[in-house]
Amino acid sequence: MSDIAVTISILALVAVVGLWIGHFKIRGVGLGIGGVLFGGIIVAHFTNQYGVHLDAHTLHFIQEFGLILFVYTIGIQVGPGFFASLRESGLKLNGLAVLIVLLGSASVIVLYKVAEVPLDVILGIYSGAVTNTPSLGAGQQILSELGMTQTTGHMGMAYAVAYPFGICGILLTMWTIRLFFKIKIDEEAVRSQKESGQDKESLRSINVRVTNPNLNGLPLIDIPGFDSKEVVCSRLKREENVSVPNADTEIFLDDLLHLVGESHTLRKMRLIIGEEVDVPRSTLTGDLRSERIVVTNEKVLGKKIKSLGIHQKYGVVISRLNRAGVDLVPSADSTLQFGDVLHIVGRSDVIDNAIALIGNAQQKLQQVQMLPVFIGIGLGVLIGSIPFYIPGFPVALKLGLAGGPLVVALILARIGSIGKLYWFMPPSANLALREIGIVLFLSVVGLKSGGNFVDTIVNGSGLEWMCYGILITFIPLMTTALIARLYLKLNYLSLCGLLAGSMTDPPALAFANAIKEDSGVAALSYATVYPLVMFLRIISPQLLAILLWTFL
Repeated sequence: MSDIAVTISILALVAVVGLWIGHFKIRGVGLGIGGVLFGGIIVAHFTNQYGVHLDAHTLHFIQEFGLILFVYTIGIQVGPGFFASLRESGLKLNGLAVLIVLLGSASVIVLYKVAEVPLDVILGIYSGAVTNTPSLGAGQQILSELGMTQTTGHMGMAYAVAYPFGICGILLTMWTIRLFFKIKIDEEAVRSQKESGQDKESLRSINVRVTNPNLNGLPLIDIPGFDSKEVVCSRLKREENVSVPNADTEIFLDDLLHLVGESHTLRKMRLIIGEEVDVPRSTLTGDLRSERIVVTNEKVLGKKIKSLGIHQKYGVVISRLNRAGVDLVPSADSTLQFGDVLHIVGRSDVIDNAIALIGNAQQKLQQVQMLPVFIGIGLGVLIGSIPFYIPGFPVALKLGLAGGPLVVALILARIGSIGKLYWFMPPSANLALREIGIVLFLSVVGLKSGGNFVDTIVNGSGLEWMCYGILITFIPLMTTALIARLYLKLNYLSLCGLLAGSMTDPPALAFANAIKEDSGVAALSYATVYPLVMFLRIISPQLLAILLWTFL
C-alpha cells in the first residue's frame, strides 16, 4: 500500500476508536467528540512501536481542512444568533461569559511568566482546560505564523492532559456553588419563571374584547401599542364575522381581537383595549385558515415583508416569525431569510397563493447548496490570509485558517442570502460536516501527539501540566460564579447554563439540564452566550500568542 493509503486507513481507525471511547459515559458525562484525540494517542503509541510510516503532507492537509470545515460550519450555525445575543436581553450573561474568558487568558499570562511554561505548551493547556478544540487549532495556526513550526506534538499532548478536568471542572463548580449557597432547585425554577417575562420567551396569544369607549371607530394603527411593532392582531371577530384586519381597519366596541406578542406587551394592550376573554379557538376561525410555512423561495429572500404585499393582495397576515428556534414578532420592515418559519392567517380560498409566493418547499430544507459553502470557505481562507500590520508587532496579524472562515461564516449567516445564493444549511447537514471536520482534525492531532504521550505523563511534565490546566479551568469559573450569585443574584439554573456555554461544552449542558428537567432555563443561557464565547475562544489564543511572543 502507498503511504497515503496507509495514512487514510490509520485515520479511519483513529476515528473508530476515538468515537467509541467518546460514547462511554460516567453518570451521564463522557468525553464526547474529545474521545477522538485519545483514540489518536492510543493508535499512535502502537504505530510508533511497529514503525508504521504516515505521509506528513497528507496529515497536514487533513488537519487544516478539518479545522476549516469545522469553524466554518460553527459560524453558519451560530451566525443568526450571534449579533442578537449582544443585545440588551443577553448583555448580563454575555458580560459574565466574557469575564470567564478574560480570567482564563489572564491565568495563561501569569503561568507563562511565573512558571515559565513554553508558549506552545501553555496554549495547548489553555485549549484543553476550556474544552475548546477550535482554540487548539487557532493556537497552532498563529504559532506557525510566528515561526514555531514544530508545535503540534507538544500542544496536542498538553491539550489532552488538561481536557478531562476541563469537563469535570465545570460540573464541580456547579456542585460547589449549589452546596455553598444551599440552593433549592424548585425555588430557583419558580423564580426563573417569574423573571422570564422580562427576558426572551415564546410568544403568547390572547383574545381581548374592545370595551374602551375612546377606541370606538379608531383605525387599528391609531390604537396605542400597535405602532410599537411588538404585537400583531391576526384576527378580528365582529358579531359572527371573522376577518383578518389591516392597519386601516376601524375598531368598534364589542369587537374581539386576537393578539400575538410577548407577555408583558400583551398585558399593556389588555389595559388599553379592554378585557381578556376566553373563547373557543373554533369560534375565531370562520372561513380563515392558519398555516406554518417555511421561506424557501429565492425570489423573496432578503426582502421586507411589506414589499411582498401579501396582505394587500391576499388578505393574509403574518402573526409570528421563527428564526433559528426563536419566536419573533414580525413587522412590515422584517427581512426574510431562507429557513424562516412564518405563522400566517388568511381566508381559505386565497391563503394557498400566499404560501406559493413564500415557498414552503420542504425538500429544499433537506438540500445543501454547495456553491455557497465553497464560496464561504474560499472567502474565509482568503480573509484569514490577509496580513494586518500594526506598529510595534514583529509579525503581521492574520485571522488565519481558524479565524477567517469563522468571521466570514458569521457575517454570511447574518446576511442570510445574496440573490439566489442562501447561506442557510440544514441542521443535519451542518452537524454532519461539523463532525467530519472535527474528527479529521482531532485524529491528526492525536496521531502527532501520541508518540511521546505516555512518557510525558510518567517521566516528563505531564502531571505539572495537568495542575496548570486545573487552575485555568477552575479559577475563572468559580470566580465568575461567585460574582454572578453574590452581586448579580443570577438564577442558579441560568448560572449553570452560563458555565456550560462559557466552555462550549455540550456534556456540561446535559448535566445542567438534568438538574431541573423541562425548565429550559439552562439551555436558554447556554444558547445566549455560546455564539460570542465560541468566537472569543478561537480568537483568544491568537491574541495571547502574539502578546506573549511580542511583549513577554
